[in-house]
Amino acid sequence: MEYITGAAIPRRTFLRGVGATISLPFLDAMIPAGRALGTAADGPTRLVAIEMVHGAAGSNEWGRAQHYWSPAETGRVFDLTPSALSPLEPYRKYLTIVSDTDIEPAEAKKPKEIGGDHFRSSATFLTQSHPHQTEGSDIFVGTSLDQMFAQRFGQDTPIPSMQLCIENVDQSGGCAYGYACVYTDTISWASPTDPLPMVRDPRVAFDQLFGAGGSPEERAARRRTNKSILDFITGRVSHLKRTLGPADLVRLDRYLEHVRELERRIQRVEAQNTSGESRELPEAPAGVPDDFEEHVKLMFDLQALAFASDVTRVFSFKMGRDSSARVFPDSGVDRPFHPASHHGGNEDNITAFSRINRYHVGMLPYFLGRLEDTMEGDAHLLDRTMIIYGSPMGDPNIHNHKRCPLFVAGGANGQLDGNLHLRAAPGTPMANVMLSLAHKLGLDDMKRFGNSTGDFSLTV
Repeated sequence: MEYITGAAIPRRTFLRGVGATISLPFLDAMIPAGRALGTAADGPTRLVAIEMVHGAAGSNEWGRAQHYWSPAETGRVFDLTPSALSPLEPYRKYLTIVSDTDIEPAEAKKPKEIGGDHFRSSATFLTQSHPHQTEGSDIFVGTSLDQMFAQRFGQDTPIPSMQLCIENVDQSGGCAYGYACVYTDTISWASPTDPLPMVRDPRVAFDQLFGAGGSPEERAARRRTNKSILDFITGRVSHLKRTLGPADLVRLDRYLEHVRELERRIQRVEAQNTSGESRELPEAPAGVPDDFEEHVKLMFDLQALAFASDVTRVFSFKMGRDSSARVFPDSGVDRPFHPASHHGGNEDNITAFSRINRYHVGMLPYFLGRLEDTMEGDAHLLDRTMIIYGSPMGDPNIHNHKRCPLFVAGGANGQLDGNLHLRAAPGTPMANVMLSLAHKLGLDDMKRFGNSTGDFSLTV
């Protein structure tokens, strides 16, 4: 790898070794002479779409009155304290809440579809389209927003998009109520008939991002050496460092240490899960932590590093699976997730479910902090990222799809003002919000999305 003094290093530069390919973070040395990457609008926009199943306590009539999901006030002065969004208070200047939109395509259209909400909802979240009921191969729903963005703006990155999940979603065939499992297994659709598989194992995602071996056998062989992937590029790193200035040296060292620390954490999880001790998730791969929070943080760190190195600009992240019986003891609730969501209208049960909602949202500040801590030119990655978080279900007790939870975080390269709560008029499709977000992502020529009826203003 040769560099000419004074010449800019190409942005798409890799450090390659045997079984390892490491993309570089953004460095000053990549800026051509006489140019600068400064403002938030100068760099590429990143997109993360996060789905959490089972709706929210605040979508129930009583829970709404308690403001268990969204705040009472609209505009720029609102109190997050009672809501599940309270953990986002430190990042409210990056927060846009859109309350009370509906996902009508998730509703049953025919008598035989009644009862199947859990098995079609996920497919509607990013497509805003109604899935064709089938247990066969003739699946059909719609192209998802993340894939529309990836197809337009992700093709010049090594990986156009990545799909991650937390729970087991590798079932096949039919699930229930006449629906193919794929409708609940993924939220990303490259076309109406092309669902994209989601990666649950942090080790698999790590190897995809950092090219640790060209085949499963090569990756397994490298891991048996008990070496870091960084050990295979030591010479390349040393050569590169001789061309960099002091600030870039600090950035490179910090980035590589983040890669190494993430690798160590995955190795510790694998060692624990192959030690012979009993597991809470005995069916999960060795790289999957039993602890929910640890798993989520690993996935968020993978996304932050991928954005820093521009390996990909698009992630979809499915944080739950419909009908999940997982227990989240750190939420303060000991009931399994799905039974807790069927609160029966009981006020105590609704309050308990709101604690689970708050716990899930409480995973986000870690990710927002990682993005805010990563600079690209004179802006950080939180300024350059749009994070969509929501659920395709409203009140889970009755499986409806009205007043569905939705908020957007990040600056999206200056396209989102933040510190804003908007309440939609009754009956407003969530697809209207998705259409407006698509426009802010640069898909200006999109006239309609799903069952949209027009744009939704994201300003006051």
